[in-house]
Amino acid sequence: MSIGYSFRAFTRSDLPMILQWLQTPEVRRWWGDPETEYALLLEDLDEPGMRQWIVEWNGHPFAYIQVYEPGRWPQSHLMNLPTDSLAIDTFIGEPEMLGIGNGGRYLRVFAQMLIDEGASTVAIDPAADNHRARRAYARAGFAGDEVVDSNSGPVVVMQFRLVSGSDH
Repeated sequence: MSIGYSFRAFTRSDLPMILQWLQTPEVRRWWGDPETEYALLLEDLDEPGMRQWIVEWNGHPFAYIQVYEPGRWPQSHLMNLPTDSLAIDTFIGEPEMLGIGNGGRYLRVFAQMLIDEGASTVAIDPAADNHRARRAYARAGFAGDEVVDSNSGPVVVMQFRLVSGSDH
């Protein structure tokens, strides 16, 4: 299932591509103002607690992922996670890669990689009304459907629950 997907560190040379992705309608809809988000991602390049990745399919970059320890950026809706948890945020920046199952597939591989590295839990918190993302995350092995409040509005905290021995 992981054949074709790879994850590489996000670097300054990716910034023009990220700015283009942030301006696409689907990313803008869920992430907000492209210039504001671009400034935050740029700032996070120098933040040791934020790991940033570019997702590639057969060498073609198409998505972004950021990984952080929830305790470093306290958010009330993530406070009940175990201390050795990781939280992720992601988006698909190439419109032609949307709606064909990539989100669920690459997130399953990526979340399992984080578990294999030692995280006890991997969580993601999509907007409650982002049904496309929630379906993709469920296909990836994330579970959770309780709507909770966050600083950015209602979200659903979903936790990765891949069964041991599943193909990944």
